[in-house]
Amino acid sequence: MIAIRDLGKRFGRSEVLRSIDLGIRRGRVTAIVGPNAAGKTTLLKMILGLTRPDRGELLFDGVRVNGDPAYRSRIGYMPQSPRFPDHLTGNELIALMTDLRAPTTSTLDRELIDQFGLARELDKPLRTLSGGTRQKVNAVLAFLFDPELLILDEPTAGLDPVASGVLKSKIARSRAAGKTFILTSHIMSELEELADDVAFLLEGRVQFVGALHDLKLHTREFTLERAVASIMTSMEAA
Repeated sequence: MIAIRDLGKRFGRSEVLRSIDLGIRRGRVTAIVGPNAAGKTTLLKMILGLTRPDRGELLFDGVRVNGDPAYRSRIGYMPQSPRFPDHLTGNELIALMTDLRAPTTSTLDRELIDQFGLARELDKPLRTLSGGTRQKVNAVLAFLFDPELLILDEPTAGLDPVASGVLKSKIARSRAAGKTFILTSHIMSELEELADDVAFLLEGRVQFVGALHDLKLHTREFTLERAVASIMTSMEAA
């Protein structure tokens, strides 16, 4: 679905991404992992068209992303820290987003509203909602328009165990239905539970990309957390 070739980005003197080559396969869950300042956020912003590369190319279904925002209608995005208009209610926000994204579409994926038990909360101003409830609204918006690709940045942050389980089950069902996911999380066990593929970034470079199973074989480790730590340790020793 997504092909990234020799992608580079610099902010001032800091080279954030260095010759990134990466593929995101359709119908799979790809985890983007790496320590802070590895370049994960910049890479996600480039896929979303929010930041332009200094070199290289990014293709979405074979079409180069070159400033035309049309492809974004096929993406659902769940940012780590959403900034909602505080004066709106949840229902007003959903209506606003529907007018902007799908004014002619009558079928919306509202499944998470019921599963999270959000119906009553959506009548309240967003500023009055708890952080966990706002995160549930964040998840609802990501899935609402039935996107082909979902980019979820720390999706379970702030969710209680029940809500986290609801969201992870939704991801699994959607993946089984052919949706494509890009996930980031600092909770390695969570990524291990959901991911098919892993892209490990360190200091702006891809150190590994491939199936989660292959990463474990490559490092001879039994968990994603230990596999990532093994690569980082070996690079520090080199």
